[in-house]
Amino acid sequence: MNDQSQNFNDDFQPILDAYGSEDYKEAVKLWLPLAEQGYADAQYFLGAVHEHGLGVQQDYKEAVKWFRPAAEQGYVDAQFKLGIIYEEGQGVPQDYKEAVKWFRLSAEQGFVYGQYILGSMFEDGLGVEQDYKEAVKWYRLSAEQGYAKAQFNLGSMYSEGYGVPKDYKEAVKWFRLAAEQGDADAQWDLGYMFKNGLGVEQDYKEAVKWFHLAAEQGDAFGQYILGSMFEDGQAVPQDYKEAVKWYRLSAEQGLSAAQCGLGEMYYGGEGVPHDYAEAIKWWKLAAEQGHEEAQYNLDNSA
Repeated sequence: MNDQSQNFNDDFQPILDAYGSEDYKEAVKLWLPLAEQGYADAQYFLGAVHEHGLGVQQDYKEAVKWFRPAAEQGYVDAQFKLGIIYEEGQGVPQDYKEAVKWFRLSAEQGFVYGQYILGSMFEDGLGVEQDYKEAVKWYRLSAEQGYAKAQFNLGSMYSEGYGVPKDYKEAVKWFRLAAEQGDADAQWDLGYMFKNGLGVEQDYKEAVKWFHLAAEQGDAFGQYILGSMFEDGQAVPQDYKEAVKWYRLSAEQGLSAAQCGLGEMYYGGEGVPHDYAEAIKWWKLAAEQGHEEAQYNLDNSA
C-alpha cells in the first residue's frame, strides 16, 4: 500500500463512521476535501448524497458534477450512475448516446447492471442502432453473473428468436433461473411455457404453480391467467369465487382481458351475485382499450 492510499484510508474512516451513523451532513463535510483532491471514492459518494438528497438538498446537477470525475477515473459505479442520469435526463439533457457511452464503460469492466442495461439499449435501439445480437451478447454476460432481469431478457430473446435462433428449451432454462430468484415476469413466462408445452412437456399443474407465484407478486397477467384457470377448472378445482378474486386484482390494474372476464362473471352470476350494471362497467373499461369481446358483449347485452 502506498503512502497516499494509507493517508486516504486514515482520512476516510471518520467518513465511514459518519455515514454508518447516517450523519450525512457531517459525512459531506469530510468527503468534500477528499473529493476535491481527486479521490474517486469520495467523488462517487458525494455524487450519491446529492442524487438522493442525503444531508444536502437533492441536486442532480451537483450529482453529475461529482459522478463525472469519478467515472473518468474508471470508477465503475459512477460510470453506471452517469449512464442512468443521461438516460433519464436528470440534471442534464437526456442523451441516449452519452448514456450508452457510460454504460459500455461499466459493462466492459464486468459490471452486471451495466451489461444488462447496455443490452436493453441495443435491444430497443436507444443511443445505438438496434442490434439484437449485440443485445444478446450483453444480456448473456449479465445473466451468467446471475442477474435475474438479464436472465429473463435472455430467455425472451430465445423465445422470440431475436439475435439467436428460436430455442424454447434455452428460453425455459433462462426463465427458470430468473423465476427461481423471484422475477415475476419470468415466473409468468415459465408458467406459459408449461401451459403450452413449449420447450418442456406440457404440465398444467406446474403452470399454475408459476402463475400463482407471479400473481402473488401483483403481476396482472399472472392474476388474469390464474383467474381463467380457476374459472375453467384447468389443473385446479373449478372455483368461480377464486376466479373472480384474481380477475378483479388484474382488472383493477387495467388489464382489458381481465376486465372483460370479470364483467362476464358478474353477467353470469358466477362467483358473485348477478349484477348487470357491474358487468357493463367492466366491459366498458375493457372496450375503451379496444377489447373486441368486451365490445361485442356490450353490443349484445341489451
